[in-house]
Amino acid sequence: MSEEKNSFLVFSGTNTRYLAEKICQELGCPLGNLVVTRFSDGEFAVSYEESIRGKDVFLVQSTFPNSDNLMELLLMIDAAKRASANHVIAVIPYFGWARQDRKDKPRVSIGAKLVADMLSAAGIDRLITMDLHADQIQGFFNVPVDHLYASNILLPYVQSLHLEDLVIASPDVGGSKRANTYAKYLGCSLVLCNKTRARANVVESMQIIGDVKGKNVVIVDDMVDTAGTITKAANIMLEGGAKSVRACASHCVMSGPASERVQNSALEEIVFTDSIPYTQRCSKVKQLSVAGLFAETIRRVVDKKSISSQYLV
Repeated sequence: MSEEKNSFLVFSGTNTRYLAEKICQELGCPLGNLVVTRFSDGEFAVSYEESIRGKDVFLVQSTFPNSDNLMELLLMIDAAKRASANHVIAVIPYFGWARQDRKDKPRVSIGAKLVADMLSAAGIDRLITMDLHADQIQGFFNVPVDHLYASNILLPYVQSLHLEDLVIASPDVGGSKRANTYAKYLGCSLVLCNKTRARANVVESMQIIGDVKGKNVVIVDDMVDTAGTITKAANIMLEGGAKSVRACASHCVMSGPASERVQNSALEEIVFTDSIPYTQRCSKVKQLSVAGLFAETIRRVVDKKSISSQYLV
């Protein structure tokens, strides 16, 4: 990549700088100089403090709440296009609003499509993201989408635990495909949880489909928000005779009472990637970095090489 080294630059939004710095360390390049100016009324502006003319610009920013992160990214994209960047590639480890991928009841928005449209209108030429809540969101874009999977990080970690009588579990039917992929790779059985919701973020009832008695269970999900589902599943599984219950998830949303719920639950630990920063204190939470995964993908995009070898499963 040495001959291409000067053809690209990496910049970061405010709240994903911690990850962008790790990515740049992996790439062996400095993080680009970008300044965000904030006004007293909450408005802000971005400016590149170095020339990006003719460069491929990679903008690292997860769009987790609040919406300032998304707006900051949109301004970064617009500024890059106006500064004559060659290509603008949005690197969004966590793609927010992804749970709004369809009309599940009358008169609601499809937030994921709206965000995709805004990114396209701002001018991205490519998107690099990880573990979208629904794979079909890739089809909302008319630019290439490199969709990475946290399984590259999480599966080796589960293997390193050397758990006997291992069972992979999905906290809901919607995540069965992901859990089944993990179970096949690890050569173990699969357990499903069937849940009904009273309303968003509130689980009304849950039943376990499968046998967990005497098993070491690892629950697999794409994100944990309020942790209501995953802690309820863990508690039910322990009551059902499981030896131990752990959880792995791609995105550490962990909002509201999540940390307290995890701390007081039957979970021995819950492992996330660092796609979203986690600043609260919970001894059961562990984060593994995806900086190497994104750095290698950026390297391959710059070198115009296939990224298919990035997929473990």
